Amino acid sequence: MKVLLVASNTERISMVTPPYGLGLVAGALREAGHDVTFLDLLDSPDPDTDLRRTVAEGQPEVIGISVRNIDDQNAREPRFLLEKARGVVAACREASPSPIVLGGPGYSLFPREALAYLGADYGIRGDGERAFQVLLERLDEGRDPRGIPGIQVAGDPAPATLAAGTDFTHFPAWAEDLQGDPEDPDFWVPLQSRRGCPNDCSYCSTASIQGRDLRCRSPRQVLDTIDVLAHRGYRRFYFVDNAFNHPESLALDICRGLRGFSPRLAWRCILYPSHVGEPLVHAMAAAGCVEVALGFESGSPRILKEMNKHFTPEEVRACAALLAAYGIRRMGFLLLGGPGETRETVEESLAFARSLRLDGLKATVGLRIYPGTALARRAIAEGVISEDDDLLRPKFYLAPGLEPWIHARVAAEGL
Repeated sequence: MKVLLVASNTERISMVTPPYGLGLVAGALREAGHDVTFLDLLDSPDPDTDLRRTVAEGQPEVIGISVRNIDDQNAREPRFLLEKARGVVAACREASPSPIVLGGPGYSLFPREALAYLGADYGIRGDGERAFQVLLERLDEGRDPRGIPGIQVAGDPAPATLAAGTDFTHFPAWAEDLQGDPEDPDFWVPLQSRRGCPNDCSYCSTASIQGRDLRCRSPRQVLDTIDVLAHRGYRRFYFVDNAFNHPESLALDICRGLRGFSPRLAWRCILYPSHVGEPLVHAMAAAGCVEVALGFESGSPRILKEMNKHFTPEEVRACAALLAAYGIRRMGFLLLGGPGETRETVEESLAFARSLRLDGLKATVGLRIYPGTALARRAIAEGVISEDDDLLRPKFYLAPGLEPWIHARVAAEGL
């Protein structure tokens, strides 16, 4: 079938975000024999014109649209970003009678609600590589697509199950669709070596997007992907896995492979700051790791427990010290204002973060409430939100008694 895949994101909220997930879907569909056109609207000066022209020229039989962000997670002045995606869907509707399929991390959080708001026909919740192929088969045969894991049909009252298989372990030719200047020092190519997160942080939406089962690519598949991209001139990579060090064995194997690239590559990753030992940090530094994101979120043991974190401030300190000893930049993140937070625990977290002498620190005030999380259940019990609130439009949890003090306090820290 002729398929148009559209990366609808035009935001640069924290960094350039190439549409990695949609690129994987494009590669998988091509390998299954479909004729795929890929359109990334991120840098388009006129997204509406580019979209309509691409539809007119390609005459796709199915249009897939990736939705990355629901909002900007800014509790004080939240921006609802689905309006832009709604415009993309509307433009496709006007330009083509073909069915429209939604996917992506933002969509997967709200499979029923986002589908209704955006006005598309189908949605894919979770891994899209295999689910999209099966959906295309059903549509081509004129069969009802209901029952496919991950498929949401417009008008169905229940949310779709999560499509979370091992399909993404297959290596696709994603590099064909990657846009970005290899010489731009701010452009980092995203990579995934694993999906899913068994950690159950109280506020986290990952389970709704990727599931809790950890699914890993083989080191060879990861390195083959990097090799293809390196031959196109890309030298900077960002492992966007929730925790590059889980499992540690995979991380070590990838590091050993990365040491063989010449010229040397530079890369970033996210570490879960628990049980991070010197052998791993040494291997990362030797393989070209230049920066690590440490999402420790709080320096208060009590708040870490509230968040269901499985590490202590002492473990974070030890991890940060190891990274510094090996010359790896350390970026820290605080998430302030959740359940149990007080002025005293805020001060505890700020003092802890200062003591780490990090290379960069970002603090977020207020926790975005996502459906199905422990935080959402807490917010309902406390009357912060109602039980029938679908949370599509952003709602935030901020412990009582902190406003307006907390905003001034964080600003005073320069955060």
